[in-house]
Amino acid sequence: MGKSSESSRAARRLRVQLTLPELLARHALHPFPALIERGKRVSFAALAEVSRRVAGGLYRLGVAPGDRVALWLPSTTAWLTVFFACAQLGAIAIAVNTRFRSHELNDVLARSGAKVLVFWPDFKGIDFGGTLAACDAHALERLQSVVAYSEDGMPAPRSLAGKAVFDYATLSSGEPLPENRARAEAACVMFTTSGTTNVPKFVLHSHRAVIRHALDVARGFAIGADSKLLLIPPLCGVYGFCSAMAALAAGRPAIISPVWDPEQAARDIVAHGITHASGTDDAVVQLLAQSQAERPFPSLRFFSYAPFNPSLADIVERADARGMKLVGLYGSSEVQALFARQHEDAPLAERRVAGGLPVSVRARVRARDPQTATLLPHGEAGELEFYAPTSSMIGYFGDAEATSRAYTDDGYFRSGDLGYTQPDGRFVFLTRIGDSLRLGGFLVSPAEIESVMQEMPGIAGCQVVGIPAQDGLEPIAFVLLEPRANLDERAAIQHVAARLARYKVPRRIFAIDAFPVTPGANATKIQKHKLRDMAQQLVRG
Repeated sequence: MGKSSESSRAARRLRVQLTLPELLARHALHPFPALIERGKRVSFAALAEVSRRVAGGLYRLGVAPGDRVALWLPSTTAWLTVFFACAQLGAIAIAVNTRFRSHELNDVLARSGAKVLVFWPDFKGIDFGGTLAACDAHALERLQSVVAYSEDGMPAPRSLAGKAVFDYATLSSGEPLPENRARAEAACVMFTTSGTTNVPKFVLHSHRAVIRHALDVARGFAIGADSKLLLIPPLCGVYGFCSAMAALAAGRPAIISPVWDPEQAARDIVAHGITHASGTDDAVVQLLAQSQAERPFPSLRFFSYAPFNPSLADIVERADARGMKLVGLYGSSEVQALFARQHEDAPLAERRVAGGLPVSVRARVRARDPQTATLLPHGEAGELEFYAPTSSMIGYFGDAEATSRAYTDDGYFRSGDLGYTQPDGRFVFLTRIGDSLRLGGFLVSPAEIESVMQEMPGIAGCQVVGIPAQDGLEPIAFVLLEPRANLDERAAIQHVAARLARYKVPRRIFAIDAFPVTPGANATKIQKHKLRDMAQQLVRG
């Protein structure tokens, strides 16, 4: 038996057993920064040290293995510090979108049973404290403490919504937690994802899956000794989270920012010699607009992008003309983002397509006919199913039945996405089989908006569809009214806006007599495509 094969097996065993605090500690002696945030450099050693101190502070607040800690923070160093602190404690970090308002926060806190919430009370001048205070008492029953992050030196309030408030600065400067309570197979992070019900599912991932996938992404994206990453997507979603984990796993510097500023991002790419970046097609347009140079970003090897804006169908050609290579991606909360990608040296027609080759050599992809349940040959479109042993979720938190339904008997994840496989191991994603909408860069279940709309007196039913707009899709609602009820469109929009993030609020609401339907043997299905056509005509004229 050769030494090389023995060392390879030893490396694989290390990957399986490693925990997140141990992964971070591996790079503690690196001379270059782990993070650059708004010009401030944070070393790997400093990130590890502060996370141990925050872990000590959370431990003194009673956080134990398996407890949930909600991270309602933008993309800051503090987000990652608290995440690694939770990992050391064996706790589970819940990634909460900063755009969430009381209705959404209420649901996350109630169903997750979060013990601690960490937030930035006045980030961007938004009254986050007021949003928390608007949550109902039941949702806050198991919440014991609130941790307030601040950058202006203002003292945190002593209490909020009846909960004790602690200052993040105090937690991050206290005695560190000396021991690592993490286990490789234990859950460490939870993401919300769109589902077929009126509330999001909670996707759980383990230390092992996060680390193995991060190392696969580092290899699959060729993040090497000279790489530097610009993280554009927010850390509260798997897109930004997996980008950050890949950089940290590879021991390479990454630039993060709590807000997306294309002017500053363009300067950072040039000043720091950024080699890898990720983001949306809208972000690409905004970056290119910052410079008139023929090749504004010569250090950038490629930009892995997600096409969210239907009006930017030619973005790959436009970027190519400026020397900026875009590559299509695929990922989901369940198998993690950056699961697959197109190659930067592929022809433009291939690079523009969502999908690609899985970054894990152990991953497998197949397509199944949704009607007949038969597996399909290459090139025939069906529901994509993924065998993802290095990146797949533990399951949906608190929903064993949904977890069971999500997998086939032989361990493939049922994606709910339409696509087809290719003979060389790649695949092509076409669209969602269901009716989920991509709004504001996030996948949203229309049922969530519909449920809130139907809380309004006089509204008997609601259907929400998305139509193309300048900056992506925008939601349009159709409602059925109860007898003798009238639609107050402005009041209905305000009702939704007070409960959901702005990107989920319907631009227009129309009352109709009946939804268009197709009768079937098993159920009567609402024809969403007809509603979309109606919405286009009513809104665009």
